[in-house]
Amino acid sequence: MLALLVAAGVALGTLVPRPLFGGAAAGDATSRHILVFTNPIHTDIAVPIDDGVLEKFDFLLDAGIQADLPAARYLVFGWGSKAFYIGTPTWSELKPAPVLAALTLDNSVMHVDLAGEIALPQPTVSRFDISEAGFASLLDFIDGSFERGSAGVQRIPGVAYGAYDGFFDANGKFNALAGCNTWTAAALRQAGLTTGWWNPLPATLNWSLGLYNRPSSFQPGGVQP
Repeated sequence: MLALLVAAGVALGTLVPRPLFGGAAAGDATSRHILVFTNPIHTDIAVPIDDGVLEKFDFLLDAGIQADLPAARYLVFGWGSKAFYIGTPTWSELKPAPVLAALTLDNSVMHVDLAGEIALPQPTVSRFDISEAGFASLLDFIDGSFERGSAGVQRIPGVAYGAYDGFFDANGKFNALAGCNTWTAAALRQAGLTTGWWNPLPATLNWSLGLYNRPSSFQPGGVQP
């Protein structure tokens, strides 16, 4: 019975659009683009680096994220469970405690990474063309996801997957119902796109994006119906 209720919730969450009537920052012009990276359980948003983005996220440069490197083309943002995200750099390092934390209630983190040129199409990358207003709203949403204390945004020391990424404490609590992919969906709605009402999985998020957004604004990757 529980499995049927969960399946029904996922189906309705995918098929019912959010928002019901148009995107929050939708516009006719599609002068900017963003990318969404997808793996079996997680999604990240990649934002093209330019002077405005570097100014918006100058605190990342101060924290050692080398977004001004000549080869850097995208800042990649992902929100997720602190225990799981930090404790599971690779699938081979999967442990019970971080999984339990992610399935119940956990503090959240922002993971920031860099990417160079991205050749498209790729099965795990989707491109979205959005308006200037949508792009600005997306940046504001991402910026607002970083936790700010009395000293501003603080990088979590000694924690990274590689030489160019880092973790930062984030706003909001992570749980299985409101996880990394629901954060991505909320961010994309700020960009003027329409998602499903509830998208806890990358597959359902990708399906809803394909259902409700103009093909001219959406070059799909990831898992499609």
